Amino acid sequence: MALDGIVTRAIVHELQGCKGGRISKIHQPNGHDVVLTLRAQRGNSKLLISASPTYPRVHFTEKTFLNPTEAPMFCMLLRKHCEGAIIEEIRQIGMERIIHIDVRQRDELGDVSVKRIIIELMGRHSNIVLLDPVTGTILDGIHHVTPSISSYRVIMPGFSYTAPPEQHKTNPLEVNHADFVKGYTETEDEASRWLVNSFSGLSPLIAGELTARASATNHGDAQPEASALWNAFESVMGPVKENSYTPVTGLNAKGKMIFSAVHLQGIQEAEKTYDTMSKCMEDYYGDKAERDTVKQKVSDLLRFLQNERSKNVKKLDNLNKDLLEADDAEKYRLWGELLFASLHQISKGDKSVELVNFYDEDQATIIITLDPLLTPSDNAQRYFKRYNKYKNSLAVIHEQLGKTKDEIVYLDNLLQQLSIASMNDIEEIREELVQQGYLRDRNKKGKKKKKNDRPTVHQFTSTEGIDILVGKNNLQNEYVTNRLASANDTWLHTKDIPGSHVVIRSTDFGEATLEEAAQLAAYFSQAKESSSVPVDYTFIRHVRKPSGAKPGFVIYDHQKTLFVTPNEELVKSLPSTIKNG
Repeated sequence: MALDGIVTRAIVHELQGCKGGRISKIHQPNGHDVVLTLRAQRGNSKLLISASPTYPRVHFTEKTFLNPTEAPMFCMLLRKHCEGAIIEEIRQIGMERIIHIDVRQRDELGDVSVKRIIIELMGRHSNIVLLDPVTGTILDGIHHVTPSISSYRVIMPGFSYTAPPEQHKTNPLEVNHADFVKGYTETEDEASRWLVNSFSGLSPLIAGELTARASATNHGDAQPEASALWNAFESVMGPVKENSYTPVTGLNAKGKMIFSAVHLQGIQEAEKTYDTMSKCMEDYYGDKAERDTVKQKVSDLLRFLQNERSKNVKKLDNLNKDLLEADDAEKYRLWGELLFASLHQISKGDKSVELVNFYDEDQATIIITLDPLLTPSDNAQRYFKRYNKYKNSLAVIHEQLGKTKDEIVYLDNLLQQLSIASMNDIEEIREELVQQGYLRDRNKKGKKKKKNDRPTVHQFTSTEGIDILVGKNNLQNEYVTNRLASANDTWLHTKDIPGSHVVIRSTDFGEATLEEAAQLAAYFSQAKESSSVPVDYTFIRHVRKPSGAKPGFVIYDHQKTLFVTPNEELVKSLPSTIKNG
């Protein structure tokens, strides 16, 4: 794991500026994460504490989180004991990935009460625990560990807190040269394994970096000499001891993105350095955690939509075959007329007849297949019936072709929206599918929630200070375009490509805002990875939804088109917020 004891130490050092500050707000946007809004000398800031089993972390964040309408129980407990509290102490336990935050507030009786927030960043065992440090009793944990799960340590209200098992490793900041050399010369392990097994807080990433540095000064030997390894060790741990960090991200030799609190010689390309550890981690993790959670949540919707699309593509093929057959309707009418005009030339039992086509200028002959069991008149009637059948079916086929093509476009739009959906967006897409009759309402039998007709709105601010609204699903698209936008606002959408509705909420803006809005339209579309993406723009008054059209479908005119290549860095640099309506 890239988040090791050194990164934890760097974050704890960064958090020291919060001591004496106040926790003004506490939110829990999901089952793993807690966001503390802090007021300290450095101003207001948001601290993300994540006990995600895949991406556990702690860092300041600029991201906006959409919180559930009802706060989870753990969040309510944190608010009761920690909201309004003063942060007294923030410390790391040794060089482990464990952080203690002590807070002080006055309880209901006016007495001073001290509580401890314990953050354990340990992969799938990560947790956030609220503790009474006086009694050592757990008030609650974001993830419960019952006696049936672990007999060693239980994380449940009322139980005594037991720290994670000690690994009995040496603190790398406290080892001296003699002990280091002695330990290394006595081991049979290779250098990187010995480092990981011997010192707390050292990840395989850092151990590999130390070995590589030592080998580089030791003529490239795979197992470097003790003195070379010590020098490499000191070159990294010396600055760490002094709390001097150089946060960095980049690609390693295998092309994998890595991050560290110290400079890595192992970074091969795309190296990027940061002012703070928080900025480094925010950039590295990005929306990885949410994307993973979203992937799990959308798997059933994804399969359903892909199956529906496949069924409609197959239906389209069959309709096109029917259309080819129906196009032969005129041929059957001609054959019927020629047979009626030539009944005297045909006998029952004939399998075919060659007749002159008197409609043809050249009077060419036609061979017509006959049913030998039918009379000549019945054979003619048979072709007239076939003609009438296909003639009547043509209108139905054309109608079905239009509906099926619209259905495929609609499903393509939904699939594109799922690819960029946040957790809240997914529920809105699911709600839309229920409303459209594709899915059954899972809440039908249970307690019905009060419906909120105001979906989520994603609002960006251009470099010129203009608000730009982006809809990331059909409910949001319709709300942004039909309810929030004014007639003279500018509307943007990728040309003939599934994507988001984008609205510039102003009549007075420059080229920069138009370019940035077009970037948003291209980025939140199926053409996100393409170049020179065509984006149409027009006034809202020229955009309308046809009667009976699917959600999110509009037609528009008086448009102009510009071409942009989606730039993720530009999109992420624009200030943004998420709100309900």
